[in-house]
Amino acid sequence: MAAVLPASILLAALGWLITGCATNPVTGSSDFVLMSEEQEISLGQKYSTEISKEMPAYPDPVLEELVQRVGKKLAQHSHRPGLEYHFTIVDSTQVNAFALPGGYIYITRGMLAYLNSEAELAAVLGHEIGHVTARHSVRQQSTSAVTGILGAVLAASTGIQGADSLTNLAGTAIVRGYGREHELEADRLGAEYLARSGYDPEAMLKVVSVLKNQEAFEIAVAKEQGRQPNVYHGLFSTHPDNDARFREVVNAAKKYKTDGTSRVGRDSYLLRLDGLTFGDSEREGVVRGNHFYHKDLDFSLSFPPGWEINNQTSRVIATPKAKDGLVQMTMAASDKQLTPKQFLQQQLKSNKLWRGESFSTNGLQGYTAVAIGDTPYGRRQIRYAVVYRGNEVYIFAGTARSTDQAGKYDADIVATAKSFHPLNEAERKLATEKKLDIIRAPKGATWSSLARSSPITHYAEEQLRLLNDQYPAGEPMESEILKIVR
Repeated sequence: MAAVLPASILLAALGWLITGCATNPVTGSSDFVLMSEEQEISLGQKYSTEISKEMPAYPDPVLEELVQRVGKKLAQHSHRPGLEYHFTIVDSTQVNAFALPGGYIYITRGMLAYLNSEAELAAVLGHEIGHVTARHSVRQQSTSAVTGILGAVLAASTGIQGADSLTNLAGTAIVRGYGREHELEADRLGAEYLARSGYDPEAMLKVVSVLKNQEAFEIAVAKEQGRQPNVYHGLFSTHPDNDARFREVVNAAKKYKTDGTSRVGRDSYLLRLDGLTFGDSEREGVVRGNHFYHKDLDFSLSFPPGWEINNQTSRVIATPKAKDGLVQMTMAASDKQLTPKQFLQQQLKSNKLWRGESFSTNGLQGYTAVAIGDTPYGRRQIRYAVVYRGNEVYIFAGTARSTDQAGKYDADIVATAKSFHPLNEAERKLATEKKLDIIRAPKGATWSSLARSSPITHYAEEQLRLLNDQYPAGEPMESEILKIVR
């Protein structure tokens, strides 16, 4: 039976349709959009609040100053200079950047690690500013607004719970690109903003070359590990680095150059990267193989061998190679007046638990049981386990996709919970994050020799080459500024 939209919502939608044309600030022509600039900014504020919950900012005043300065310079030379732009470095290993409506622009520390000059940083930020000035997110939002309203009504009718429901276990925040034409338009605008701001638009080609290599390496490693690759959405995913149309828009932007010289800022940029976290951060926890270590919270646990671990801000999620199940761990404040069993009953607001039993692990008290609840696969049997430690309780919840094998991963879920323990001295070292170290290349140094002394455990030489834009061939020159990992 089809859902029926309330009359008030339909009237509101029709009202938007009547007033749904606005002047595109880039082209000057009319676009079909369903929101004003004020609504666009409000929507960006809302989305940015949600993103900050799952993707916290990376605390580095030196890099923050650089990103703000470069971003604001580009914005001043854009088609929407009066908009208030917000630039944020996200504490994420992903090589990514994205823009929200209303001028909210994000770049990950993973992206910063692979760039090699201020001009390349400007190229990435300019591309994202192009998405904002051309109102790509608004235009995309407008065409799907009525569908979104219907989706909200249908979601409300299902009774699916909120953020702490198992429904959201696999909900990684992934901001995808827009589409070939919008991405190419963002390339064109970004190149123009670079030229007007004193950078050579050729920096966009450099970024494409650098990150194409990183993408190829990531895809190869992900295939070997049986997982999905984490690749950047826009500047190079929509076209190869030798794409004629892309080169045309970059070359066309050179007419906007303000003088004969262009700022590159290679050495000054690289020096600012000194001490940048590389890989997992101590603040969020470190994944090594099937083990998870958290230095600040002083604990370690082990997931089943071969499972892919996805470390998010508010939870850790692991999935088997078959992708037919999952388990997550979250935290909550404990109520010492409640037993672990009572805590679980209170959390689930239900006494309908079965196959329950108390357990003790590494001197800590816990409880495990099964209940029915909402999952990414629909209503399923969920295996829960809780472990008390001090003022915190660690909650494990997992399920299987198939209803015919509802308890397929029960033993794995319980084993994961029972592996929870305080860090020992050896594990404390494993929980320490890696950092970029900016050095002058020693005489006779090769990437092979530098890799031998690197703490990178897998593909050390390849990763050092990628970081320094010398992949797959090339060797460092004596006294050249390099990024290594310590």
